[in-house]
Amino acid sequence: MNTDERSVWGSEDVSSGKDAGDENFPVGSLLISRRLRPHVHAYYDFARVIDDIVDTDRLDAQAKIARLNAMEDVVMDRRQAPQRRDAQTAVRVGRTLRQTGVSPATATDLIVAFRQDAVKNRYDSWEELEEYCRYSANPVGRFLLELHGEDPRTFGPSDALCTALQVLNHLQDCADDLRNLDRCYLPRPWLEREGVQVDDLRRTHTVPGLRLVFDALLDRVDMLNRQAATLPGLIRDRRMRMEAAVIVGLSKRLAARLRAEDPIAGRVKLSRGDVLLALARATCTLL
Repeated sequence: MNTDERSVWGSEDVSSGKDAGDENFPVGSLLISRRLRPHVHAYYDFARVIDDIVDTDRLDAQAKIARLNAMEDVVMDRRQAPQRRDAQTAVRVGRTLRQTGVSPATATDLIVAFRQDAVKNRYDSWEELEEYCRYSANPVGRFLLELHGEDPRTFGPSDALCTALQVLNHLQDCADDLRNLDRCYLPRPWLEREGVQVDDLRRTHTVPGLRLVFDALLDRVDMLNRQAATLPGLIRDRRMRMEAAVIVGLSKRLAARLRAEDPIAGRVKLSRGDVLLALARATCTLL
């Protein structure tokens, strides 16, 4: 590897070592066919690493974008990657895309979102946030659906579900995102309308105006979840249908928890009971 390549890749692996167990909604769960699980894990590992690249404090914005561009080149088979865990995730996801015929955009669109994260830390409208989710979250659902050979009619409700999940994650992590990354996804005009500001996320609890902003975002999430509710009925693969039904149920339950609990005081999480209930309700999709 020449000097220019070393300067792009850097001298250290930036992957966090997190796995699917660290997420709200497990990727590649036992509901996914054993045959397809390795492809799902390859995709998840790649997504985790590029997320780590943009969130690390060891790289400046320019270096993050250069590293993300290099990962994209590897996915598209335009350059070689060093023998490091983080870089090799791009090799594996590129191989998965070529073997399965899934659209490369399901991987490269994630990079679009993370390049934006490297330089943008505030949002000025719901539309801006929704556009971010188009690249940061929606490709995940489309990857799974394409991998299972599902009809493109499933993409609309899947996009709604993935956007809902992304906004829920932003609400869960709003205080940590500001404290650790100086990043806030809450639309600034919504904060101004309720007489609060971004720095109110640094408090120990949610003030009334901020609660109104959270609830307004949850209203949008509820609309998205209603659109997403049609997704399981459109999926042919029985295992994938149940996976989708479980995630729709969990999305609704997490939205309800975020209405009732304070994400500033502590991270709002799903309980084991929430998961079991979602599984029980999802079995109806198999009848």
